[in-house]
Amino acid sequence: MTTPTPTASAPIRPFTVAIADAEIQDLKQRLARTRWPNPETVPDWSQGVRLENAKQLIHYWERTYDWRRFERQLNQFPQFLTEIDGLDLHFIHVKSRNPNAMPLILTHGWPGSIVEFLKLIGPLTDPVSFGGTVEDSFDVVIPSLPGFGFSQQPTETGWTVPRIARAWVELMKRLGYKTWAAQGGDWGAVVTSALGAMQPEGLLGIHLNTQYAFPAHIPDTLSPDERYAVDTLALYTGDLGGSNHLQATKPQTVGFALADSPVGQAAWIYEKFQSKTDNTGLAEDTLSTDDMLDAISLYWYTNSAASSGRIYWENKSGSLAGPKLTLPVAVTVFPRDIPRLPRSWIEDTYSNLIHYGEAERGGHFAAFEQPEILIGEIRTGLRSLRS
Repeated sequence: MTTPTPTASAPIRPFTVAIADAEIQDLKQRLARTRWPNPETVPDWSQGVRLENAKQLIHYWERTYDWRRFERQLNQFPQFLTEIDGLDLHFIHVKSRNPNAMPLILTHGWPGSIVEFLKLIGPLTDPVSFGGTVEDSFDVVIPSLPGFGFSQQPTETGWTVPRIARAWVELMKRLGYKTWAAQGGDWGAVVTSALGAMQPEGLLGIHLNTQYAFPAHIPDTLSPDERYAVDTLALYTGDLGGSNHLQATKPQTVGFALADSPVGQAAWIYEKFQSKTDNTGLAEDTLSTDDMLDAISLYWYTNSAASSGRIYWENKSGSLAGPKLTLPVAVTVFPRDIPRLPRSWIEDTYSNLIHYGEAERGGHFAAFEQPEILIGEIRTGLRSLRS
């Protein structure tokens, strides 16, 4: 593994998060003036976010939540901007003190962000301090997807998953890495799978906590696990698929609705945390209110509702079947992921499966929900690549 050295022809600029006081005050004023909808007419979440729960979340956001606390946390990590393919991309880059650390690029999805990986940085870069061994050290690179967070928002079409994957390859080259690995879930897994299909020089292998491995044609006869996968896919594309459908067809309309309403932005994301985490009824069972509002606030302060939603529009012809991969692939299946795929289809799609893990708990947002489990799975899953 090589020590990263930025090249003179491709400058990498330091970045610091600094939201203006006026922006924070504007948010609080908007929250205080919220016009609430009428309550739902059902006793559950089947119509979406419940009014009572939304009011609790928003009141906390207005009166208790501390963005400056989170801003300080973010700024503890080295952050940078670099222009790739005409777009300024934001990323966190933390190097291990171990010179033999494996470089690892971690990619988030929607409504994810760099926020969900913050608890992974210390244990991955300094495993000895977190109960691991020095041999499991990683250098971590955590970019914000184009149009997400502090990455620049595209002003033209064409930022598809393959284009993002090519940008990641350039980023790792720009950081001076000769060999590296990649990890992701949700859209991050789509980008990471695209990297696996490209097999760029230097990519040793990948780890996925979301697997896109459905057969191109679903068999008539299914095992119980395969039937469960089909059933959870129907839930994913049906009752839970409203936001995906809107962002794949009318992301700009969504942007109008959310750019002017912090409560709308919060509800849009809060519903996903409630419906796709491993909880017993509420997202707060698995994610703290501060964690959720860190993620929601990042979307609000960067005004990225429309630009982030366009990843669905740009890639709406994609398939949950995903590419068949031949490079080394490690996977971890989380029990409450939606959809959740069976081992049979995973093994059929990833012919060089170097690790298959089943977590005891956790849902779709694995890094956010169960960072300790995911850290262990990344260490174990990618360990064989070090040789």
